Amino acid sequence: MSMNVPEIQTNYVKKIIQAVQSPTPEMLLNTRRQLYNRFATAWLNRYFVNDEFASGKGNLAFLQIEGEGGARASWMTSGSWITYAHKYKPILFQLEHRYYGKSHPTEDLSNENLVYLTSQQALGDLAFFIEAMNQNHNLTRDVKWIVFGGSYAGNLAAWVRLKYPHLVHGAMSASAPLLAKLDFPEYLEDIEDSLRASNEKCSTILKQSIDQIDVLLHTAVGQKNLNDLFNLCEDISKNVHNSLDMYNFFMNLIIEVFAFVIQDNTAPDWLCGSLLDESIGPEINRLANIYKLVTNTSTQCLSYKYDKDISIIQNRTWESRGNFGDRQWTYQTCTEFGYYQTHPKFPLSFFVQRCQDIFRSSHNEMFLDRAINRTNVFYGGLDIEVSNVVFVHGSLDPWRLLGITKTLNEKAPVIMIEGAGHCANMYNPSEYDTPQLTAARVQIGELIGTWINS
Repeated sequence: MSMNVPEIQTNYVKKIIQAVQSPTPEMLLNTRRQLYNRFATAWLNRYFVNDEFASGKGNLAFLQIEGEGGARASWMTSGSWITYAHKYKPILFQLEHRYYGKSHPTEDLSNENLVYLTSQQALGDLAFFIEAMNQNHNLTRDVKWIVFGGSYAGNLAAWVRLKYPHLVHGAMSASAPLLAKLDFPEYLEDIEDSLRASNEKCSTILKQSIDQIDVLLHTAVGQKNLNDLFNLCEDISKNVHNSLDMYNFFMNLIIEVFAFVIQDNTAPDWLCGSLLDESIGPEINRLANIYKLVTNTSTQCLSYKYDKDISIIQNRTWESRGNFGDRQWTYQTCTEFGYYQTHPKFPLSFFVQRCQDIFRSSHNEMFLDRAINRTNVFYGGLDIEVSNVVFVHGSLDPWRLLGITKTLNEKAPVIMIEGAGHCANMYNPSEYDTPQLTAARVQIGELIGTWINS
């Protein structure tokens, strides 16, 4: 297994240098222009390769597509795709998404530079990468590429098969929200339904705990209790009348706890058990305890200030704490996807305001509506017409609500895994897997075999 980046063609550089050993001003100017035109748009796209499973025939390649997170070497030896690699003997690749991880196509993350961060550009990168690897690894002319992706990368997996069918032979698309949507309140509503299904009392206690926060916000004693319960960095009594701060506080609380616990394959039973644990104290105490456990804020304070969060994401340097993906993904939601998980405590206007404050004032609701409509028109949304794609979802994953969940085309089947969360099928098999999850992995492997042999 190795990590690789494209190399500059040194022979070309040597040729330019030789031409200017005795330069005139005109020659220097022309040389600079040539170098600029040749390399101005070149950048280093990180990828990993693992050929330990390869048969040596050069006729099969698996590609794991990364999305809004950096590529990781650990994926080259783990995950369910490794099980399939043992069986089908491909060469394995993993490609990092431009602007994420260590793949930096521009000198910084200024608004001007972010215009090159789009899903369409990412698909172009994938196509270019496949063609380059075909040459670099002497793959056969009839090599079959099978791509894998989850969540946003699940979109890319389906879309690259849609847009480049001559390069990509098949795709496993897990937990893909193919439908771009500006206002997505169904996300949190679905999580409440999951809690209710686990135990009817859970959603009631959740509502009561949030109601108790509202009561405490209206008194000085209550505000002090909130500072202590949630270990707040800033005195909430000084910000209680700042609507953006309050939206931010509730968003951090509700989405961090309930969304990520359920969609990331942690059963709602644990969450309900904690909400029902009367030994912890009143409902609000139980909520605060869960928040500290999930976010690890028991040893550090929680900052909820809107301006502070915005300033972190506004930082344009690659080294910024907020630029390990936050600024980039926020930009993509503001220009392509939306996906805003709204709630009565943090409405759509809050998310639109974030787009305007972080990027441009022109990113208003009308701008976002048009951008999202363009995305759906370009890719087809839920009316996408593809073959050799399997769409996989977990019944506990709220992102399934924006995905294809029923088989409408036998060449693009859907696998719904009962009791599973976000991208559950992509991870290593475990003794704790449900029979449904185990069966889904087997079915996916059989589909891949069908594609390879077709």
